Amino acid sequence: MANLHDLSALEQGAAIARREITSLELTNHYLDRAERLDVEVGGFALRTPNEARLQAENADADVDRQGLSPLHGVVIPPKDLNAWAGVQCRVGSAAFHFIPQADDHVVSRMKEAGFVFTGKTNTPELGLPAYTEPEIAPAARTPFDLSRTAGGSSGGAAAAVAAGLAAAAVGSDGGGSIRIPASCCGVVGIKPSRGRVSNGPSGESVGELGVQGPIARTVADAAAILDVLSVPSVGGELRAPALARGNSFVQAAQNPTQRLRIGRFATPIIVECTVDAEVLQGYEATSALLESLGHDVVDIASPFPKDVFSYFEILWSSLTAAIEFEDEQFAQLRPLTMWLYEKGQSVTGAQLSRTVSRLRTIAREAIVQMSDVDVVLTPTLAQLPPTIGAIRNDEDPAADFQAQCEFTPFTSPFNMTGQPAVSLPLHWTSTGIPVGMQFIGRPFDEVTLISLAAQLEQAQPWRDRHPAMW
Repeated sequence: MANLHDLSALEQGAAIARREITSLELTNHYLDRAERLDVEVGGFALRTPNEARLQAENADADVDRQGLSPLHGVVIPPKDLNAWAGVQCRVGSAAFHFIPQADDHVVSRMKEAGFVFTGKTNTPELGLPAYTEPEIAPAARTPFDLSRTAGGSSGGAAAAVAAGLAAAAVGSDGGGSIRIPASCCGVVGIKPSRGRVSNGPSGESVGELGVQGPIARTVADAAAILDVLSVPSVGGELRAPALARGNSFVQAAQNPTQRLRIGRFATPIIVECTVDAEVLQGYEATSALLESLGHDVVDIASPFPKDVFSYFEILWSSLTAAIEFEDEQFAQLRPLTMWLYEKGQSVTGAQLSRTVSRLRTIAREAIVQMSDVDVVLTPTLAQLPPTIGAIRNDEDPAADFQAQCEFTPFTSPFNMTGQPAVSLPLHWTSTGIPVGMQFIGRPFDEVTLISLAAQLEQAQPWRDRHPAMW
């Protein structure tokens, strides 16, 4: 048998079900790798070997039970923004250190599916930046070049998966935080439709930007995790339409896609910025690949007005300002967080109301303008992963925020629209740096995205591209 971490998450789950390996054996394998390698990668904010081994033993005891998830017993950790009952939560910040009394809905779904948590993955303070460089943990780095960022805010999750420290992981995405690190680390990241995965028990934040979704090495693994996460929770929250009876996202990864009409943008969205030549090369190569597979690729105009970024900035800062801090906590915040908080505090209720209303209108109009294509293609990022510290600017947080926007001009618009999106590692530089390509689907149409992603994975495989530490 190959090394355990060479197997996909679904292959590991099948091997556990056949009793070829045990969940405890698999868990110890990943715990050992994280102990040896995570100091370089920064994948975990916290490692939990005792809890992991107990979960694995319980998974092994249940292995003959009917109706188990195909990922039962597999190591798939949550993020340090998730509430895991009895385990400390820092939300990437020196200002917070608390122990949740209950699991959030995503962690509950993961536990019900028999996932094993070897820890909580690394995230920047409150999940706000597009890089993962918290004060309380090492910076998360792409395993393909340890001088470069793994992105954020699910940077730890993507780094851990890419380095073979976990089979897959679950991240969250309010402006690109699943897709950005997926691109930096050469893995698959799915941002589901708004309402597909419960954010409960917390209420939805103003603007409903944030969603939670899978990060994995293969499309099928990501789809199988999305099947687990998308089980509805009881409550009055927004829900995406259920799939037809008997269907699943993992089935979509096994079904060939039909011929699609795919739109592509000629210019960046939101901010005027420079798109790296390697990114453009990957964009053109991906367009050609799509055409070679029989899809119709057409240029479309950006449906977003140039002032949309100003509305997003108001909303993002207002969300930060809505967090309650004690005085001693505020003093421990990073300069970027303080800047966003103070900026948000200056936003009036009327201004926030107008902003949310305007963004809703922009989103609806954008969806209508894109309705004549099945899928939209963009690069995931405008630039290659920058070196650690290159974007972070504690002396000038406004410049820090602007640099993040120029790095990630293609992601946040689709948090505004609530559409599903996936980043796929379809291009690599001559020095082995991954460059993700983003595909956006119609609202609630993850099935088409996953089927297309699986077709692209088969046509141009990436699973066996490993960093040197593999």
